[in-house]
Amino acid sequence: MIRAGAAAAALRAWSRGRGWAALSTEPPAPPAAPEPRREKPPAPALPLSPVLRSCSVPVPSHLSPVQAWVESLRHPEDTLRGLTDLHPDVFAVTPRLDILHTVATWQRNYKRISHARVKSRAEVRGGGRKPWRQKGSGRARHGSVRSPLWRGGGIAHGPRGPTSYFYMVPMRVRVVALKVALTVKLMQDDLHVVDTLEVPTSDPRYLLELARVRRWGPSVLVVDVNEFPENISAAAEGLKSITLIPALGLNVHSLLKHRTLVLTLGAVTFLEQRLLWHDRRFSALYPFSLPYRDLPQPPRAG
Repeated sequence: MIRAGAAAAALRAWSRGRGWAALSTEPPAPPAAPEPRREKPPAPALPLSPVLRSCSVPVPSHLSPVQAWVESLRHPEDTLRGLTDLHPDVFAVTPRLDILHTVATWQRNYKRISHARVKSRAEVRGGGRKPWRQKGSGRARHGSVRSPLWRGGGIAHGPRGPTSYFYMVPMRVRVVALKVALTVKLMQDDLHVVDTLEVPTSDPRYLLELARVRRWGPSVLVVDVNEFPENISAAAEGLKSITLIPALGLNVHSLLKHRTLVLTLGAVTFLEQRLLWHDRRFSALYPFSLPYRDLPQPPRAG
């Protein structure tokens, strides 16, 4: 019975797939030691976020910042350095073309002085004698041959220059127009943000090749808040298609005159802070509530 039971156990082991090893009476071999794990080389550290710059002014909760690529001028192909956040109240406002036209017209005219001037009948030479007597000749009565009715006479109601066409547009309207111009440039993909204005050479041909490769168009406006580096100043000095202006002098006329706008990160921060400051610079002298609780109390007698 014992032999029959051992033969049945061996047959069951054979059926489970152990084969001849199930019939062996030798003790099983000890398990092999596990191979040591090969540690993978650490992956290169990547930045947690591709955003290189955040908005310098807090963004309202119901809005979200718009983004633009940060480029570099050190090489024509170095176009993707990261992203920068742009404040929606500066670079994503409603495109009010009527305000844009109003400010652009004002910029062309407020410095205009017309020097057109004509002579009146008192300034034209001659004409001091009455050409004929008042009555009896049958001709129309005249008192001077230098009257505006005569050929060679003075001009009535002509320009009396110099004439100034100076007028002012409210500051708030000018600020809105500048925001609209920046928004339109960003919408049309004509606004480019660079980290710095450092270029490897002062050769003007490098800037021309850079503008051609990146398809910046026939005219480029470069804006920075700091002093311009020596290389780019020397390179752009003799070029009519590339203009350098400080951020403090950025205006609507220059933005509309040039096809492409190039801003540095410092210029973006400066524009956001300065333009958004104008939104809160105007406030009521006293709160709109009666009685005026915030007025200083008069001193009490005694």
